[in-house]
Amino acid sequence: MAKKLALKDIAGALKVSEASVSYVLNGKARQYGISIALENKILRFVEKVGYQPNRLAASLRTGKSKTVGMIVEDISDPFFSAIARVVEEHIYKEGYRVIYGSSENSTVIARDLLQTFKNYQVDGYILAPTAGLEEDINLLVNEGSPVVVFDRASPDLQCSKVLVDNFRGSEAAVLHLIDNGFCNIAMVTLTNGQDQMNERVNGYLAALQKHGLPPTLKEIIYNEDVQKTILSLKNLLKSKKEIDAVFFATNYLALSGLQALKESGVIITRDIGVAVFDDINNFALFNPSITAVAQPVTEIGLRVTRILLEELQDNHMIDSQNILLKTKLIIRDSSARLPE
Repeated sequence: MAKKLALKDIAGALKVSEASVSYVLNGKARQYGISIALENKILRFVEKVGYQPNRLAASLRTGKSKTVGMIVEDISDPFFSAIARVVEEHIYKEGYRVIYGSSENSTVIARDLLQTFKNYQVDGYILAPTAGLEEDINLLVNEGSPVVVFDRASPDLQCSKVLVDNFRGSEAAVLHLIDNGFCNIAMVTLTNGQDQMNERVNGYLAALQKHGLPPTLKEIIYNEDVQKTILSLKNLLKSKKEIDAVFFATNYLALSGLQALKESGVIITRDIGVAVFDDINNFALFNPSITAVAQPVTEIGLRVTRILLEELQDNHMIDSQNILLKTKLIIRDSSARLPE
């Protein structure tokens, strides 16, 4: 096995000081008077030999690991993976790397991930927090760690937040269904009481209240077996035959719901209307295509990255920011008025 190169090996091969190599690799060549010619010489050699710096050792010397810890509910979910990709792409340009973890909506797992990130000495945190994590997050902020949360947040959090207007997005989707003649609209949501889910439910209820229509709420346990969810939704359709439209609080609930409709012999656009909160690419390809509330995924990723990078700057006085982004209703075939 080939010997792993150290700074002294590079310095010895190029007959320069270890300090010069270190300054170049840490992007401080100009700050310490390293010439462009020497900088390029070191960088070319490093690229040629495939040198990888020891980030842990670097963090001990500089107090910075150049890494960011990111916790999401489920990294395989299209919404979270798309945001993570935007964050990774743009934070990489500033010399940082991202360590990911999925909380599975478990506060226990989220706390364990936070501790792992602290042990790794990450420089900052990007979090889609679970309920009950407020004290842990506020402790990080009080210790001086930059923290930005997104997707969901408690008013008790003392850090920067990038959120979307779940209430108005949900309300707009349900008002659209009502405008198209639907008057018995059920909503399928989660039991976990996450802030963003509560806001979507409140938007649904507000739209119905404006028109004096009755609500039908169906709550599903988070991470419930898909077949159990499908059966539960089939039973809903069987017991509430007056339902003429369904609004799903998440895209993954919608996928189970669409399967339940199919297995129940209920035809979208003939028997029932459908709308979903949180669009995914596949919804445009369905037949019929699915009306959905689109979240500004790219903007969310850019905003959380920009705020965190600002807070990572030396001597930065951390003033928390509260960003609320608009959603967009993408109208497709599934919400068309039913035939008389």
